[in-house]
Amino acid sequence: MSIQFDNVTVLKKGNVYFDGKCVSHTVLFADGTKKTLGVILPSTLNFGTASPEIMEIVSGSCRIRLKGEEAWNTYGAGTQFSVPGNSSFDIEVTETVDYVCHYG
Repeated sequence: MSIQFDNVTVLKKGNVYFDGKCVSHTVLFADGTKKTLGVILPSTLNFGTASPEIMEIVSGSCRIRLKGEEAWNTYGAGTQFSVPGNSSFDIEVTETVDYVCHYG
């Protein structure tokens, strides 16, 4: 996993969700793709997805339960998980998570 993104545009306005428990910034790439870089504070939240997403955990620890599943899976730094489009997932953050969300 790369430690930085080069030659990108970063939108200045942050995306603030769940009363500040999740904050991210949008990063636009020359090829038209988009990612968000963010932080989720310890909490239990539910996120909906429009397009497929890959969540890359940069640091911290969390448990994930995809829509329609009963089992929770644990993820930490250096791991990632996929979420289908038009779906949702529950996330329980046990140690503040720093993440990159890859769309599409």
